[in-house]
Amino acid sequence: MKIVITGSTGMIGLALIELLHDEHDIYAIVRPSSPKIDLLKEYSNINIIECDLNNLKNILNFINKADVFFHLGWEGTTGNKNRNANELQLQNIQYTLDAIKLAEKLKCKSFVGSGSQAEYGIKNELLNENTSINPITSYGIAKYAAGKLGKNLSEELNVKFCWTRILSVYGPGFNNTMINSCIESIINNIPFDTTEGEQEWDYLYSLDCAKALYEIALNGHDGETYVLGSGKTRAIKEYITILKETMNPDCEINFGKLDYSENQIMYLCADISKLKKDTNFTVETSFEEGISETINWYKKHYKN
Repeated sequence: MKIVITGSTGMIGLALIELLHDEHDIYAIVRPSSPKIDLLKEYSNINIIECDLNNLKNILNFINKADVFFHLGWEGTTGNKNRNANELQLQNIQYTLDAIKLAEKLKCKSFVGSGSQAEYGIKNELLNENTSINPITSYGIAKYAAGKLGKNLSEELNVKFCWTRILSVYGPGFNNTMINSCIESIINNIPFDTTEGEQEWDYLYSLDCAKALYEIALNGHDGETYVLGSGKTRAIKEYITILKETMNPDCEINFGKLDYSENQIMYLCADISKLKKDTNFTVETSFEEGISETINWYKKHYKN
């Protein structure tokens, strides 16, 4: 199959490429002059297309037909300023609609979009497809709007459309997450300051996330939303402790050094029963296994 991926240098994009590049032709869309482009050159059967999200129609100059379109690209995913920048997040909604139009022109059989747990806001319950929506950031609002408008547009264009709400993912890749920040601190032998770590969170290894997305592309039901996670939680303190013991038991971790944020999410867990029912997805990687693979990747790629 021919597979198009936006956001191809992100953690999930890289995992999709790792999963699929041996058996499929990958068209990886990446921001022009991105410093992460070299990460893509390690793979075979991959066509790198440098294109901003606001110019997706230009991709028709490089490819005229594809089978599956994974839209992972999104501007302003980190930092409170970006996540609450209304104009920026509005643009992301348009980029999603542009991606669907491109998928239709490419005659794709399936389009999978990446939403977020931010669509739910702050909850203290298992998150499933029917959990009420109450986003508290422009980012969360935009993700929800992109999913709803994307579904409507896909119906008009007769493109199979599935939306995902992804919880917390970790794995190989340079991304601004708590796990990645902790790894970089340990690599540089810098004490890692964090909260008490009492939050109960659901972490999914990036390769498992990629497998879920691929299963949704193949077997997900048209127009449906799927929540992506492992379905299990651990305290953040336990995740960090496992990482420390695996990487460097002597590293200094300062639990309680940082205060919880104003809107700190203390409980985050996915109900993946619908995902399992509709597709062949199963979680295959424990945190211990996944963090070892992640550390090995960092040791290979990290440069001070």
